[in-house]
Amino acid sequence: MTVPGHDVEPVDRRSLHERIAADLREEIMSGDLPPGASLPSTAQLKERFAASNATVQKALQLLKGERLVVGRPGASVTVRDHRQRTIRPASSMAPVAEGEPYRWLTEAVGPGTRAHSTLVDVGEAAPPADVAAALGLPQGGTAILRRQVLSIDDEPAELVSSYYPLDIAAGTAITERRRIPGGTPTLLAALGYPPGLSVDRVSARVATQEQYGLLRLPGDLPVLRTLRVVFSDQDRPIEATVMVKAGHLYEVQYEFTPGGPGRPA
Repeated sequence: MTVPGHDVEPVDRRSLHERIAADLREEIMSGDLPPGASLPSTAQLKERFAASNATVQKALQLLKGERLVVGRPGASVTVRDHRQRTIRPASSMAPVAEGEPYRWLTEAVGPGTRAHSTLVDVGEAAPPADVAAALGLPQGGTAILRRQVLSIDDEPAELVSSYYPLDIAAGTAITERRRIPGGTPTLLAALGYPPGLSVDRVSARVATQEQYGLLRLPGDLPVLRTLRVVFSDQDRPIEATVMVKAGHLYEVQYEFTPGGPGRPA
């Protein structure tokens, strides 16, 4: 198939088994192959993709490694209840009442599941360039970093790296290596910096070595990277957070109305 406006046919340079896995993965993620459904037989897949038995089996092994399907030799391969999760960013932003857990931990779980956070790192650090620019830091400037892994049923779901201006975070619980009751939105509000407008920038990336390890990713799959900048009164940036999650297991849902309030690009 030739792309309109181009004279050459696009070439997919991936191995055939990777291409087969990609097509089946899309059918699983979109719901065309729902949890519990059987994948087409090996014979059907061989005919559909003009592939050998060995190539089809390599494709299925990729999907098994990604925890999307399950099956044994000689038995049909079925779609697992892979628990694709929809993340609703707006749901986790509001401060919570005293004594209540961080809102993400309650918003992310469903019936029969549980969520928890593991604090990985706390300290002063030089943030990535896009984070530094979002916080208005001078060249070489630093911020307080809080990095944690959010897990659902003991499976890593999201790597969260949050940066705070030094003049806001100094001398507060943000600098301490412990959980903050209610999360930082609640603490910031108590400090006189109520979170207001939040701006998200979402992109697909190849995982870094750190992200690959901390999220226990199963293969060479993209991650979703969100840079969220939170503003308080007078449009002051009070937090910039980089959130990374496995792209094949999560989707991000935003709800808005045309012409609604927002920050100019």
